[in-house]
Amino acid sequence: MMAALLLRRDKKSTAAHLKSDLNRTDNSSGVRQLQELLDSVLNPEKPPADTEALDWCKCLIAGEEGFEEFCKTVRSYDNATLCGLVWTANFVAYRCRTCGISPCMSLCAECFNNGDHTGHDFNMFRSQAGGACDCGDSNVMRETGFCRRHRLRTGENVPSVPRDLLLMSEMVLPRFIICIIQYLRDGYTEPDTSAERDLQKVLQQLEPQITFLEELTKMGGAMRTVLTKILTNQQTFKDLSMGQEENVFAKKNYENYLSALKNSGLVSVEEKAQTGAAEPTRGSETGEDQDGQSIGQRKRVKLSSSTKDPSIMDSLKHKCFLEELLFWTIKYEFPQKMVTFLLNMLPDQDYKITFTKTFVQHYAFIMKTLMKSQESDTMSNRIVHISVQLFSNEDLARHVTEECQLLDIMVTVLLYMMESCLIKSELQDEENSRHVVVNCSEALLKNNTYWPLVSDFINILSHQSVAKKFLEDHSLLMLWMSFVSFFQGMNLNKRELSEHVEFESQTYYAAFAAELEACAQPMWGLLTHCKVKETQEYTKTVVRYCLETLQIWFDAIGFVDELAPNQVTFHLPLHRYYAMFLSKAVKCQGLDLESLLPDQEMLMRIMVHPLQIQASLSEIHSNMWVRNGLQIKGQAMTYVQSHFCNSMIDPDIFLLQVCASRLDPDYFISSVFERFKVVDLLTMASVHQNTALDGEQERPMLEGALTFLVILSSLRIHLGMADDEILRAEMVSQLCMNDRTHSSLLDLVSSLFYHGIVPGSCSFEEMLSAVADFKAPVFELGGSMQQGMYTPKAEVWEKEFDPIMVILRTVYRRDVQSAMDRYSAFLKQSGMHTTGNPWPPYKERTPLHPCYKGLDRLLHCKTLHIVIFTLLYKIWLDHSNMSEHVLCMVLYLIELGLDNQVEEDKGDEVRPSEHCHDSWFPGTNLLSNLHHVINYVRVRVPETAPEVKREREPPASTSAEASNFGQNSRRLTGNWRENVREAQVFSLVAERRRKFQEIINRSSTEASQAVRPKSSSTRWVPPGTPPQLVTEILEIHESMLSLLIKLHQKLSAKQNSLSATWLEDMDANPNRHAHGDGITAIERILTKAATRSHQSKRSIQEICGKVFPPVAPKKNSPTAKKTMDKEERRQRARERQQKLLAEFASRQKSFMETAMDVVLGHRCKSDEAKKLPTTDEERIYPADTCGAAHDVRLALMQSFFKDSSCLQSVSIGWDGGVYVQTCGHTLHIDCHKSYMESLRNDQVMQGFSVDKGEFTCPLCRQFANSVLPCRPGRSTEVVSWHMPSNKKTSVLVKEVEDLQEQLGFFPTESNLSKEMELVIKDIKNTTQRKYMDYGKNPGSPDNDFLFMYSVARTNLELELVHRGGNLCSGGASGAAKRSCLNQLFHVLAMHMRLYSIDSAYNPWTRLTQVAPSRDNCLDDERPEVPMLFRDCPSLLIIFVLTMPQPLRKEHFICLVRMLYNLQYTQALAALSAKFSPEERQAWSTSGTLKKVMEISPSLPYCCFVLYPRALGYLYHPIICCPVRLLLLFQEFSGLAGCLGLLDPAPQPSNPMYSASCLDWTVSAFDLMSQWCSEVTGLADTQTLLVQDLQWASPHLLHLPDNYNTIFQYYHKKACTACKKVPKDPALCLVCGTFVCLKGLCCKQHGICECVWHSQHCGAATGIFLLINASVIIIIRGHRFCLWGSVYLDAHGEEDRDLRRGKPLFLCVERYRVLEQQWVSHTFDHINKRWGPHYNGL
Repeated sequence: MMAALLLRRDKKSTAAHLKSDLNRTDNSSGVRQLQELLDSVLNPEKPPADTEALDWCKCLIAGEEGFEEFCKTVRSYDNATLCGLVWTANFVAYRCRTCGISPCMSLCAECFNNGDHTGHDFNMFRSQAGGACDCGDSNVMRETGFCRRHRLRTGENVPSVPRDLLLMSEMVLPRFIICIIQYLRDGYTEPDTSAERDLQKVLQQLEPQITFLEELTKMGGAMRTVLTKILTNQQTFKDLSMGQEENVFAKKNYENYLSALKNSGLVSVEEKAQTGAAEPTRGSETGEDQDGQSIGQRKRVKLSSSTKDPSIMDSLKHKCFLEELLFWTIKYEFPQKMVTFLLNMLPDQDYKITFTKTFVQHYAFIMKTLMKSQESDTMSNRIVHISVQLFSNEDLARHVTEECQLLDIMVTVLLYMMESCLIKSELQDEENSRHVVVNCSEALLKNNTYWPLVSDFINILSHQSVAKKFLEDHSLLMLWMSFVSFFQGMNLNKRELSEHVEFESQTYYAAFAAELEACAQPMWGLLTHCKVKETQEYTKTVVRYCLETLQIWFDAIGFVDELAPNQVTFHLPLHRYYAMFLSKAVKCQGLDLESLLPDQEMLMRIMVHPLQIQASLSEIHSNMWVRNGLQIKGQAMTYVQSHFCNSMIDPDIFLLQVCASRLDPDYFISSVFERFKVVDLLTMASVHQNTALDGEQERPMLEGALTFLVILSSLRIHLGMADDEILRAEMVSQLCMNDRTHSSLLDLVSSLFYHGIVPGSCSFEEMLSAVADFKAPVFELGGSMQQGMYTPKAEVWEKEFDPIMVILRTVYRRDVQSAMDRYSAFLKQSGMHTTGNPWPPYKERTPLHPCYKGLDRLLHCKTLHIVIFTLLYKIWLDHSNMSEHVLCMVLYLIELGLDNQVEEDKGDEVRPSEHCHDSWFPGTNLLSNLHHVINYVRVRVPETAPEVKREREPPASTSAEASNFGQNSRRLTGNWRENVREAQVFSLVAERRRKFQEIINRSSTEASQAVRPKSSSTRWVPPGTPPQLVTEILEIHESMLSLLIKLHQKLSAKQNSLSATWLEDMDANPNRHAHGDGITAIERILTKAATRSHQSKRSIQEICGKVFPPVAPKKNSPTAKKTMDKEERRQRARERQQKLLAEFASRQKSFMETAMDVVLGHRCKSDEAKKLPTTDEERIYPADTCGAAHDVRLALMQSFFKDSSCLQSVSIGWDGGVYVQTCGHTLHIDCHKSYMESLRNDQVMQGFSVDKGEFTCPLCRQFANSVLPCRPGRSTEVVSWHMPSNKKTSVLVKEVEDLQEQLGFFPTESNLSKEMELVIKDIKNTTQRKYMDYGKNPGSPDNDFLFMYSVARTNLELELVHRGGNLCSGGASGAAKRSCLNQLFHVLAMHMRLYSIDSAYNPWTRLTQVAPSRDNCLDDERPEVPMLFRDCPSLLIIFVLTMPQPLRKEHFICLVRMLYNLQYTQALAALSAKFSPEERQAWSTSGTLKKVMEISPSLPYCCFVLYPRALGYLYHPIICCPVRLLLLFQEFSGLAGCLGLLDPAPQPSNPMYSASCLDWTVSAFDLMSQWCSEVTGLADTQTLLVQDLQWASPHLLHLPDNYNTIFQYYHKKACTACKKVPKDPALCLVCGTFVCLKGLCCKQHGICECVWHSQHCGAATGIFLLINASVIIIIRGHRFCLWGSVYLDAHGEEDRDLRRGKPLFLCVERYRVLEQQWVSHTFDHINKRWGPHYNGL
């Protein structure tokens, strides 16, 4: 009853009444009335779209004042010290790395601009997921970066809030919030009936209510405090939400809520207690098959029992409004409005803590909802939008970790998430494998659905206190290792051997992304906290668990010692965790490596899979995996790509280095060659059989094996290099491949910073300046623009270029060649190596860390020495599959061995000598083995081998190839007996060696069949057909030194290339061998050997003293022949081309382009470019342009004079003329027709339309849209032009008049005449109709006549513009070379001769004769345009083009003289029109014309290029500086002499007057009086007399230096047409108009605004700056192209789409190039990438 009464009253008075009641001491009556009113108003049974309830709430909260006033009042009590502005996707924000503590820190534009970030490392970015401003939050950023507003502690000066101000809010808002919750409960439907649109519909209806909550949060700290109390009050929630009132609707809603919980796989804690469920209830959402479910189920049970809280995944209890609001926010998949409201509350610290705990409590539910979502991308962004605000704060993260088990929850949730897509691993033992891996083709991995949760985990691990808790919790570590093991061995590749794979799976990138994000990045996060000795225990723990998990993995996949054949996985995260923690332990924590390593057998197992990856890389590049498709190459490239290499190949190589340093070196080397399948190749016999590889695969695989050994022996990234050294090496390797921009280089080495290698004393910029020189942006011929590049310094090429590092870091093999080509160019330029191609330089290595000294033993083992000896021998004898690269790597290994000596035990040196007669080498030291001579070798070869033909008795002492890879079996057995204690440990070694020796030796056919494991056979061999091998003895008598010297002789092609005394010569110049080819490398090795061993020195001298037989000249190989053929073909092609060009001398036709011109019309009087407005006060006024002035003049004439006469008195085309230019190439008419026909049939044409007559020149590929006939018989014209004449001027005037009266005729029809007609047709088609019809009768002959002579005027004017506005000093520009005025005038003349001018109206008569006055014109007929108003250049063109061709010089000079008289008179008249009455009186009374002629020395001339500057010359003595005036005099006198107005002979002593050029054929006074009488009495005489003849050169707008000035003003500016902020705003750089790019809202007649504007502003040419992309697009007719950017960063780089967000500055040179291309109409020729825009821009 009371509620009904209140509802009928006015809302504001009711609110005031209730507020006063509630303020009384006894307020029970007021409370009761308010509750009754709210029961009625906020009835959830009413539809939410009813705004009445919202209006009531606003009035009740505001009390007696209006809601807006109430908001202002509450804001005045805002005590918040944080900005907290929340934004959504695409918002422009800033990030300052100098001020940020957290890497996620961000600032809104206002706070950034009001803070001082001068000289900081900041960037602007477009938010992808949304965010919030951190200004004022000292946990996230340093206080020095706060803006002025938040730097002041605003909360300290704010008065306390009056109690009654927010009293009503405290009473009303709880009811309002429960009303929203009830709407959300009511809107929820069961999963089987719910549809996406139903949820969206509920949210749309609730939008006003949620917007209201948002408005409340923006009132400041006082209101947020009230909201926090309401949202977190458990009692209020219990009273209002449990549905225990008698209200049936509320009870139904509560049941709906419980149903929603249950269907989410969750139960409330009370329900769980009632059912007494022992096991956590599983949701029915996992749609797995039975098999997958059983695996997942088994895992889940196991994992759930090991977590600290088994209810993490399925228990949820809501105790306050905030918790249930978040629940529904998740359930409705994070609607943007709800997210924004929840985030707007974060500046309240109490809310922030409670909300974070609530978020963590719902974390498992978030994961489940995310996995079900159809819009996982959007949902992921919104989850991160929230979580990044919560977890970036270390104090908060630590607090929820301690109180809410955050780490347990995150790890468990990630485990459960990945368990949903596990499959059985097929690695190794497919049938019996117990290992499960993630399925990379599942949407979870393919769509990166996991990334928000992984991102949160990485974020909290960046906090040291949280990471330490994680590392201290052993059960958590074990859980995490279980999680990592899910990725171990995923995405297994099986080599296709028979047919090409049918379907190429592209899931591999999902696998790489998953390992990087889910495994590697958390690993790097943990490693950053393991840098000091105090954290040793953490590292030991992680290493221990890594080894345990690896052992479990080996057992699960059934791996013992042999890999399954033809399988490879690139994903071994457990190996990489182990490797990187080992590296950090030794490098930073001082731990002893030995204490962290497992036993030898485990090391051997650990080694196998990373080694298999290295071998597989070579197999892939050798095309052995070609049947698996392109994706396998994609994997090989991604594995070494810059963003992955630090987490993949580097740890793998390091782990192999660790294994190599601790395992027996002979075993390791044997394993490498076996894994690379090149064992059969390593025989001294010239012929061998390889069952594992095809012939063409052997060489690349051998090169791969040797290169891998070189990388393994020389790479020092984790073996002792400091962080700064690593950064330098990475930078140098990238710069050596190619010059790099700053951003690309930063991107290529950025993974170093993310992965823990942060340079200590040296910043990126300092390092870059130390190793590279900056090359400023350049402009190449042809217009292509280079960005600012960094190139290696000369000393870097000389001392630091490391080809091994380059090979390791190249994704594409061509980059290695590129680096070598650049290195060669440097050597030639510096004169260090001028002949032939240099070899990769040898680079000495930094010393190994003591822990890894064992790695050098690889270089000092007999197995490797035997391989080196064998390969040197094979190369010397030119055996098949040997290459220069093989020799290069062999020499590199020898040199590494010489530079890295091993301290050997003396006792070991004595023993091998006992067996010296029956082993290859006496010991393991390379230096002593170099000079050891091998006499005989026993080999097993096929019966057909050349070696079989030689028959000799075997010598007594032989070195069997059986001992090729280690000592022979007898020696081996002896060693094992001596080392009985280690026999068990080395059982795997013994097995591997035995198998390896048997494979190589082929001691018997049976052994060959029985011992070779299945894994090494890749091709089918018919059973029962073993290779027929026989044993032969080879006589060698060589040592490694002798082979090196023989190779030196072979490479230099000289007998005795090394004299016996050359070593002494070397001592004089030790640095001579730093750079060079193979000869230099051998000399360097021999010198080092001689320096370090006297025995070697003696051996070298002895060998050099012998005489070697001459080296046979090498026969021309088929490859060389092919090269010669190719060169010959090229030579012939060049000759044919020259012949063709010679034929073009008889040219008949020239390509040209006709294009609309607007450049002339945009000229202004001022020489300064107009400024682009960047504030609301600035404007551009277009009325002062040349085009506007001519339009006004024509309109004024047409209002007074006869239309036909007006159209002969002016020129058009200033705003839309036709410009004709040519590339200068010619061809026959018939050839052109057949060429066009071929283009029509070509379906691959892009960028132009053949149907519209567009094509490219077949010679230079320049764009063209017409052809211009070349005029025959030019030689006769030249003769007639130069014929001397002494006729009087009066006679010439009469001759000109007679010539004009001759009727024109069109030539008889021919190919040439047809082409001329087509040219005019093309010119008209190019022109928009509005630029052709200026007369009152559209399409009339007068219009055509005006249009055609204006084409000539336009082209002449542009010619002058291109020459800099001065014919005498400007000189011809590049554009002038494209001029085709001669041919164009000929075509125009032929058409204009068809129009005859009535003799009664012929301007020539009025120009040269004093005519009697005509009184017979009708009254209503308008007069003709007076002579003083006519445009002299236009008249000259009309006369020239309408007279018979060819025109003689004497007649042309006559025309010029007569028109000069008129121009002179016009200038005098214009000057007198500007006189004041006093000046006029003074001049009138003086009475002499002579004075005028004397004091006006610079009166006008009529120049050949028809650029009338008369008025300017007349006024220049008064307003111009002397230098400018002098230039004008020079130009005038030069032109006057050239045009026959003056005697061309120089007269330096006499001053030159413009009046002296006058030549009157009748009385000057009478003729001038006649001209003046025509204008007497006319209105607007002064306007038409005074012409603006002095126009400055055309310019684009003047742009500000800093791009931010443009961006900040325009990116939020509303479009003038649709009044909305455009998605893609753009600016016209010609006139400054702001337009919408691609904006559908501004379309006119189906044409988008940019295209529409280009048609009106630029006659279909538009130059637009895209505000959000900083790039310029050019529109030309129906095509467009991306031109580039005129704004570059500090490193000379563009920032297209503002991705990097670095400050950009105007590049004046680029802008000048853009303007030049606009003025010279060369966009079509210089920019090649054009495409159709379909009116859509």
